[in-house]
Amino acid sequence: MLTQLFIAADAATPQKAAYGIIPMFTDAWKNSNFLPIITAGILALMLFFTFYILLTKYLEQQKVMGEAKNVGARFWNAPSLKDAANTLPKDTAYRQIVDDGLLAQEQHGKLTDPVDRHDWTLSALNRSQAAINSELGGGLAFLATVGSTAPFIGLFGTVVGILSALVKIGAAGQASIDAVAGPVGEALYMTAFGLLTAVPAVLAYNWLQRRNKAISEALAAFASDIYGYMGSGGVIKPAIRAAAPAKAPAAAPAKPMAPKA
Repeated sequence: MLTQLFIAADAATPQKAAYGIIPMFTDAWKNSNFLPIITAGILALMLFFTFYILLTKYLEQQKVMGEAKNVGARFWNAPSLKDAANTLPKDTAYRQIVDDGLLAQEQHGKLTDPVDRHDWTLSALNRSQAAINSELGGGLAFLATVGSTAPFIGLFGTVVGILSALVKIGAAGQASIDAVAGPVGEALYMTAFGLLTAVPAVLAYNWLQRRNKAISEALAAFASDIYGYMGSGGVIKPAIRAAAPAKAPAAAPAKPMAPKA
């Protein structure tokens, strides 16, 4: 008899609904409401590719910045520009500028229309630099798109979640604060997810853009030096700071001679 009373009391006690990210997606899956799941999946892919682009572009920028260290006294003191190019590793940004300049010199003699040699060389160097900058800027448009659209995608997921919650509340006929605040607050997870996706994308875009600007300025200065070198036959070179000579070890102080007996 007591057991039946306890069972009846438990049945009469209302069970609290579980709220959270996992229960939200579980409930959406059970009710065949795939819009929140699809929205969260899109945001997750955006966040994944944001960090992927950030990592790959950082490594690519570091490689170009490291190449600048190879352009030193050994490069500019080479007997010819071809010999100087051989001091640089192949398939690098700085080597590409030098190779494109040398190729432009070779192609100028094959032109049928008279074009000034300096203009032809300068055009080739500018094209080479623009191609490198374009490659460095690849993927940044995606980061800008994520930063501008992710909050709205998250807001869309929130609107869909609130709409679904209100429909359920209306069908159940319950308008208490716990029945309204729980599902509506649960839907706000999507807005937070959208902001969590957008903020890293905006920060990564601005940071990578600033580094690309510094790299572009360094490449422009190098291309200008190459243009002056080619136009002057190797006479005009950038000032190269010579390495400080190694200091000779200090001589040991002479020992005093012992007095003769």
